[in-house]
Amino acid sequence: MRRSIATSSADETRAFGRRLGERLGPGSVVGLCGDLGAGKTCLVQGIAAGLGVPPERVTSPTFTLVAEHYTGRLSLFHLDLYRLAGADVEELGYADYLFGRGVTVIEWFDSLADGVVEEHLSITLASEPGDRRRLTLVPHGETYERLLAGLFAESVADDSGGRTFGCKDAIGDI
Repeated sequence: MRRSIATSSADETRAFGRRLGERLGPGSVVGLCGDLGAGKTCLVQGIAAGLGVPPERVTSPTFTLVAEHYTGRLSLFHLDLYRLAGADVEELGYADYLFGRGVTVIEWFDSLADGVVEEHLSITLASEPGDRRRLTLVPHGETYERLLAGLFAESVADDSGGRTFGCKDAIGDI
C-alpha cells in the first residue's frame, strides 16, 4: 500500500529516515527518486543514523558512484546513479551491493533497468514550497509491506487524528 508523508525541514526528513533506518534489515534495498535538491541525500543521512552510521559521513556519491559505510549495526551502501542513466548495473559490479548483507540505498533508482531489483522500498521525494518535502513510499514485496505497516503503526497520533513522526504534517495511505 502506497504511503505518503510531508516534512517541513531537513531535520524532519532526517528524523523520518532515522526511524526507517532503525527498521531496515540485512539485504534491504531502498530506491530513491526525485529531482536535484529534493532531499534524497538528507534522507540517506537519516537512514544512516538509524543504522548507527554517523550521518555527517554521508554525502552525495554523485562523482564516486558508491559510498560504503561499515560502522553501523549493518553496512550502508549508498549508490548514486545520476551519471549512469541507462548503464547496465551488472557491468558496473553492483550485484554485491544490491544482494549483499548490508542496506543498499540507491539515489536515482529509476535509472536502473526494470526487474534488476524486484523487492525494494521505493521513495519518491518532491519539493514543495519552503523547505517542505513530500515523500511517497511504495513497497515492492511482502517484506516492505510489513516494514511500512509497522513503521506507520508505531507513529504517534497527533491532535488532528493523523499520524506523525515528529513531523508537522499528517501521513497516511494514499
